[in-house]
Amino acid sequence: MPDHREHAGVARGSARPDVALLPKAHLHLHFTGSMRHSTLVELAGRHGVHLPDALVEDWPPRLQATDERGWFRFQRLYDIARSVLQTPDDLRRLLRETAEDEAAEGSGWLEIQVDPSGYASRFGGLTPTVELILDAAREAARATGVGVGLVIAANRTRHPLDAKTLARLAVRYAGKGVVGFGLSNDERRGRAYDFEGAFRIADRGGLLSTPHGGELLGPASVRECLDTLNADRIGHGVRAVEDPRLLSQIIDRGVTLEVCPASNVGLGVAATASDVPVRRLFEAGASIALGADDPLLFGSRLAVQYDLVRDDHGFSDAELAELARQSIRASAAPDDVRGRLLAGVDAWLSG
Repeated sequence: MPDHREHAGVARGSARPDVALLPKAHLHLHFTGSMRHSTLVELAGRHGVHLPDALVEDWPPRLQATDERGWFRFQRLYDIARSVLQTPDDLRRLLRETAEDEAAEGSGWLEIQVDPSGYASRFGGLTPTVELILDAAREAARATGVGVGLVIAANRTRHPLDAKTLARLAVRYAGKGVVGFGLSNDERRGRAYDFEGAFRIADRGGLLSTPHGGELLGPASVRECLDTLNADRIGHGVRAVEDPRLLSQIIDRGVTLEVCPASNVGLGVAATASDVPVRRLFEAGASIALGADDPLLFGSRLAVQYDLVRDDHGFSDAELAELARQSIRASAAPDDVRGRLLAGVDAWLSG
């Protein structure tokens, strides 16, 4: 996958409107996975963390997560990358640089997902970690003009009681920077059904429900997110296309699918970007928010996802603008931010 800045440069040199200038919201981005590759290498050297070749000379790594061994390798690389974040300044730098990159990609609103459990031992516990990240997000927003909301995510591979703890913590900061509650990691190792209690807590606290589903498993996984976790958005969700009745329910309920084309290819969910069912979902009437998932591991950021659907699925400028609108409408952005971004979409399309 080409570097996102190089790809955007190609678009700027062509007659087509530059997708990096299209205002949009980014709703599917993981915390560590948002890190710049150059920052990973620099922090690893500073803190004495050895990086495998897959994260240095062979970056971006070749990944395949459709079997457990492949997912283990993916998770191992992610854990190594997370280990370079060792000081509060490291976290602040990550969020500032991520917001800078989002601004360059045309994103005016970012919802970044984090499981604070992975950082708590280093930063004084769950609550201090969340407060540090929220403070860093506010700083990044002020510096870049990109609004930042936090989605606290439980881990499917951990006990559901841990998820309830995270849900209660997320609710404490609802309206103070936390906008949603998610569920991530390997679908094959934890059913959405088991986490219903945590999502009920988050729902009562006014948070969006944004679990992952329908990536490594099929429509049944999506259905559990829809019916059991009362999802407002579903991370990935592309396998819903295999069940027309389920897809109709998703559309009727106004649930948005956070589709990540480069990630789907990188993990082996789809053989090529053309095989990701973006066109089929879009023409069926599904609301779609394109996402980059983990740019650190997949090698591309948000604008490239729009270029992929333009190049591989033949999306017109008007259809790209509608995708941007759908991402904005599905976000937790304040009304004034939504209005500004939607007006910007119209200006991009007419300009």
